[in-house]
Amino acid sequence: MTKRHIALILSATALVGSGIAAAPPVLAPRTHLVHPGQSIQRAVDSAKQGDTVLVLSGVYHESVKVTTPGLTLRGTGRGTVLEPGGRKPASACGKRGNGICVVGAKGKRLKGVTVSRLTLTGFSHAGLMAVGTDGLTVRQVTAEKNGMWGIAEERSVRSEYRSNIARGNGDAGLFLANTVTAEQGAADTGGTLIARNRLEGNRIGVTVRRLRDLTVTGNDVSGNCAGVFVVGDENKPRAGALTVRDNRVAQNNRFCPATARLPFLQGSGIVLTGAERTDVFRNLVVGNSGRSPFSGGIVLFKSFVGAAGERNRVSRNVLDGNSPADLVNQESATHHNTFAENSCGVSKPAGLC
Repeated sequence: MTKRHIALILSATALVGSGIAAAPPVLAPRTHLVHPGQSIQRAVDSAKQGDTVLVLSGVYHESVKVTTPGLTLRGTGRGTVLEPGGRKPASACGKRGNGICVVGAKGKRLKGVTVSRLTLTGFSHAGLMAVGTDGLTVRQVTAEKNGMWGIAEERSVRSEYRSNIARGNGDAGLFLANTVTAEQGAADTGGTLIARNRLEGNRIGVTVRRLRDLTVTGNDVSGNCAGVFVVGDENKPRAGALTVRDNRVAQNNRFCPATARLPFLQGSGIVLTGAERTDVFRNLVVGNSGRSPFSGGIVLFKSFVGAAGERNRVSRNVLDGNSPADLVNQESATHHNTFAENSCGVSKPAGLC
C-alpha cells in the first residue's frame, strides 16, 4: 500500500468520525394516538410525512385539515365519529362546513394521504372535501347526513374511494369534479377509482362531473333520487373516456325537487349527459321508476347547454322493471352511441334491447 493510499484512508476515516460524511438519520414513522376529549387537529399538526394519526373510538366535535403528505388519518371503525362542535369553528375547513379537508398548496398537489375507518356526520357542506390531491385514498369511511356531499373532491388525480358508505346526504354521496367554481374543460384524473361503495338515500348516489379516465365499479347504489350521474358539457376537452361497470343500481326512486341546475329527480339509474366515449357495461339496473326527464334504467340525455353525448357504449347490462323504459336514448342517431347485448324489456326508442 502506498503512502498516498494510506493518506486517503485516514482522511476518509477522519471525515466519518467528525460526522461530515455521515448520512442523516432516517426517522421511523410514528403513530400519534388521539383519545376522546383530545384534539385530532393538534395531532395532525404535529405529525410528519409518513406518520399515522390513530383516533380512538368516541365522538369528536371538530373539523380537521390535512396538509402533510403521506399522512394516514385512521379511526377504529364507525365508532370514531366526527361531527360539528358547539363552538365557532377555528379553521377554514370548519368555517366552510366541512368535516375533514385534505388540501394541497397552490400549484402543488398533496400526495399520498389516506383517510380511513371513521364516521363523518352532520356537517353543513361535506363530510370530507379533497382539493388538489394526488393519490388520495379514502376507505371504510361512513359519511352520512351532511348538508351537501358525503365525500367530495376537485382538482385531484389518482384517487381511490373504496368500501365507503355515503347515505342521507343533501346532494351526492360521492361527488367528483374537475372544479366546482369555474367553467373549464374536463380534467384527466389519471385513473381515479370508485369501487365497492354503498351509496343510499342521497339526492344522487355518485356524480362524476367534467372528468376523464375514471372508473366506477362494483358499487351498490340504491334508494337515492338518482343513482349514477356522468355529467359533461360543451367545454373542451369533453367529459368522457370513463368506465361504469359491474354496479348494482336499484330502486333509486326517492323524489328530489328541482334545483337551479337540474329539474326534479326520481327514478334514474345511470345517466350520461354531454359525455363521450364512456363504457357502461355489465351493470345490474333494476326497479328505477319515475317521471323526471332523467327517469329510466340507463339514460342518455343531451345536456342542458346542448352538448350531445357521442360514441358512448352501453353493453351487456341486465335491466328490468325500469320506467319509463330500461334503456332511454334521447340523442340523435348521428352521434354514434351504441347499445349491444343488453338484457332488457322496454326501450325508448324501441329496438335498443
